[in-house]
Amino acid sequence: MTDSPDPAGQPVESVGAILARWRKRRRLTGQALGEQVGMSQAKISRLENGVVAAEPGDVRLVAEKLGMPPAEVERVVALAERADNRLTDWTSTQPSLADRQHQTAHIEEQAREIRVFQPAVVPGLVQTSEYARAILSALREEMDDARIADSPVAVAEAVNARMRRSEILLAPDRKFHFLITEQVLRNRVCGPAAMVSQIARLREVAAYPNVHFRIIADDAQLPIATYHGFYVADDRWVSVDLFNVSVMSKGRTTVHTYRRVFDALESVALADTGETLDHYQTDYARMLLPHSLAG
Repeated sequence: MTDSPDPAGQPVESVGAILARWRKRRRLTGQALGEQVGMSQAKISRLENGVVAAEPGDVRLVAEKLGMPPAEVERVVALAERADNRLTDWTSTQPSLADRQHQTAHIEEQAREIRVFQPAVVPGLVQTSEYARAILSALREEMDDARIADSPVAVAEAVNARMRRSEILLAPDRKFHFLITEQVLRNRVCGPAAMVSQIARLREVAAYPNVHFRIIADDAQLPIATYHGFYVADDRWVSVDLFNVSVMSKGRTTVHTYRRVFDALESVALADTGETLDHYQTDYARMLLPHSLAG
């Protein structure tokens, strides 16, 4: 026998539904339960109705306060962790290019250590305005989707928002780890002049005392294939950018997986990036010369 009130043979309930049923069984109001666990009645309601993600820590606190048996507590916490580990769409219901920048900035404001891996483009936090404009303009034009951006004005707003995001690099209490592949430097997403400026910006940021910048050389033996770029904030949050959406997870298992991948890739990267940056900056500078001189 079990003290669980779960009806036998029924589909698995949501975490919120389970907690709500146990609360009603204990004849507690949401207000009373909230007072016992230090949460507002509104938060209890949102948790039970699935309006907010069920944080495993909150679920454990509420379940134990409701007097659920240890095995039932662990079961409902496991359900919360399983849901938390999913990569889910976290953009707004009416996304724009600027919205995505503002949402990311909100996360960055709360983080103390940020890790970014990019195999194709320069990470957003260290992009110049020219490079960012080329990236975001191409996204608007090639996707041709009004939900992403509806005019060049939207691109300008997004570029400005991205530049404001980069101000966080000057905060001495934050740490940043940027990891790119050498391919990023070869990908000509903008003209040679803008690429020269972008590489100069990478060199500048790499010299910041709170920044660790590494490049994975073409001939490096990869510990794992570089399928896509990703972004890890502290040990609490990971996101992956797709063409028209960002997906994220706060699940401990998912975040730790991406953190291990980042560490593995960083272990084969070049810490001394000066020579590599010099090579590509020189190549792009040569493209600016008249053909007669360049030859």
